[in-house]
Amino acid sequence: MSGGVGLQDMKDIKSIRLFGTRVDVVDTQTTLDTIDGFFSDGKPHMVVTADTSCIVIAQSDPELMSIVNDADLVTPDGVGILWAARRIGVQLKERVSGVDIVQHLCELGASCGRRVFLLGAAPGIAEAAGMELEKRCPGLRVVGTHDGFFTEEESEGIADTIRGVKPDMLFVAMGIPRQEKWIKENLARMGVPVCIGVGGTFDVISGNVKRAPVWMQKRGLEWVYRVITNPRKIKKVMTLPVFAWMVLTTKNYGP
Repeated sequence: MSGGVGLQDMKDIKSIRLFGTRVDVVDTQTTLDTIDGFFSDGKPHMVVTADTSCIVIAQSDPELMSIVNDADLVTPDGVGILWAARRIGVQLKERVSGVDIVQHLCELGASCGRRVFLLGAAPGIAEAAGMELEKRCPGLRVVGTHDGFFTEEESEGIADTIRGVKPDMLFVAMGIPRQEKWIKENLARMGVPVCIGVGGTFDVISGNVKRAPVWMQKRGLEWVYRVITNPRKIKKVMTLPVFAWMVLTTKNYGP
């Protein structure tokens, strides 16, 4: 585990493997309770929100699979994950997505003045998302933002900047697998209690991209909305049929 908190310490949370990639059996409340324990622990922790694209990419990226399997918490982000789990007899209550975790953590963190750093997305988006979060959650302190367009040579400096402002939470929106690899590489250096890869969350929070209507989210049709509103997302969305084919044609894809 990244920060020394094992599954046995996290309220006996169980996990499953989907094609070798770990997913924890958690819902939103369990996720928030577990992360609250990470704050109390004070050590750096890594949270992964695993969607179908994460599982598919991990099949040809052993480094990503290792990072996910070694994370302190892996949430089921997507109806495809819930469906695949159900087919092996595991009932996951709900999807636990990056955007929902960010919103909940910021709401809860506002009451105790938690500090947040936002890293990723296009220039100006993280800053706009930070301003929106402070507006939504009075008391929350956004202590820094930086876009995701930086070179490898600049990476250490960004990690040092984050360490210097001492956030309680770091949200990284650079897409799978870049965000997971960056967090893993810099986790110990930054010393942030909770680090989470959150994909396109900043675009949604900033208003740059609208989230699907609630009725589509509940019916697992958010991917349809993404393609209609942003055809550039087709590459990510195409992992859905790939994942479905993997599930339907593999007898033993997860214990």
